[in-house]
Amino acid sequence: MDLLQLISEYEPYNEAEARDRELMLYALAHFPDVLTRENPVCHFTASNWITNPMRDKILLVHHNVYRHWTWTGGHADGEAELRAVALREAREETGLQALRPLYDGVFSIQVLDVDHHSKRGQYVASHLHLDCCFLWEADEDAPLRAKDGENTGVQWVPIDQVLTVCDEAVMEIVYAKLNEKLKSIL
Repeated sequence: MDLLQLISEYEPYNEAEARDRELMLYALAHFPDVLTRENPVCHFTASNWITNPMRDKILLVHHNVYRHWTWTGGHADGEAELRAVALREAREETGLQALRPLYDGVFSIQVLDVDHHSKRGQYVASHLHLDCCFLWEADEDAPLRAKDGENTGVQWVPIDQVLTVCDEAVMEIVYAKLNEKLKSIL
């Protein structure tokens, strides 16, 4: 399924997702380069909400750029198959190899504001991430490892403490939605 079809057929969970879906469809219709960072306004990313089999913990990484605990994920960098992007990023950032999909298709969408920052000594202007999140399950006892240069830690966080370890108000809203959706489908 191509990205336009994936976003067009996505059933929004709430009003925020409905509005974000409209913005994603607009970007797909008006920007030829939304799959690459060459688009300075907005581009697609893929993220992961990884839970354990008991559904009582979420796997988070301590991100070097954002300096807080966050989900795994990354830029599409030209790849339209966002599930493959998400899976690759989850494996690279956590060391996990065995991840089982818990949801058919995109689990959640959100448009995220990214403040200007420096990455590898280069200035990155403020922009939007058009994010598609995928839901996975992984064994809690599988070995974990941080990805040098990208994160400084990987840990399972009790689901009711995810919002406590998150330092960013926007992400608290997203993570609360993801936890709510997870509880509603399983």
